[in-house]
Amino acid sequence: MRPRGSRTTKSGRMAPAPVHHPVFARFYAKISVASEPAIGPHRDELLAGLSGRVIEIGAGNGLNFAHYPSTVSEVVAIEPERSLRQLAVTAALRSEVPVDVVPGVAEGLPVKSEAFDAAVLSLVLCSVRDVPRALAEIRRVLRPGGELRFFEHGKGGGTAMGVTQRALDRTVWPPLFGGCHVSRDVLGALRDAGYELGPYRRLLVPEKGLRMPSSYCVLGTARSTGQAV
Repeated sequence: MRPRGSRTTKSGRMAPAPVHHPVFARFYAKISVASEPAIGPHRDELLAGLSGRVIEIGAGNGLNFAHYPSTVSEVVAIEPERSLRQLAVTAALRSEVPVDVVPGVAEGLPVKSEAFDAAVLSLVLCSVRDVPRALAEIRRVLRPGGELRFFEHGKGGGTAMGVTQRALDRTVWPPLFGGCHVSRDVLGALRDAGYELGPYRRLLVPEKGLRMPSSYCVLGTARSTGQAV
């Protein structure tokens, strides 16, 4: 029997049930806009030099759209949360590059294989329900030689912060923040999924002030070393 809310994607794979966090979506929409003075420059760095067709997984309310360079011919923006997706549609109308906002989840992308020159992950792996499956899906939809750009938060800090992050992930953080996890090892997950890491750097967001469990970020590039199974 097909799980409730699931559907078959264009790849022929069963996609998980849709995501719906209306309370968190409203909170995220406000806090993300307020944080844009600090985050915006990182978006510029993340997307600089991209060209051709790009798929963005977990587009949220579409704050990346204004930062895509004119060399990008099309962005297909996947967003599972209905409220955020509606905001992303509005942001797409203001974008200088063509953006098509599409419902879907990272674990079952509703697009054809080898259809994109690049993929973008921006503060989304923290809330993906099945990270290995999501990264395999990205490998599937990238053309040979395609590039993955990532800007994610995850584990960081010293021993005490690591203990705190893991404790939060087991208890209150995911229910409060739309399924977000703060202790995931982004670089390790990429390596385990068959990606070869390119240049990357670690950074704190915000750069100054109080360090939160979600402050430890990494921004960089990766390429797939083979085809996803």
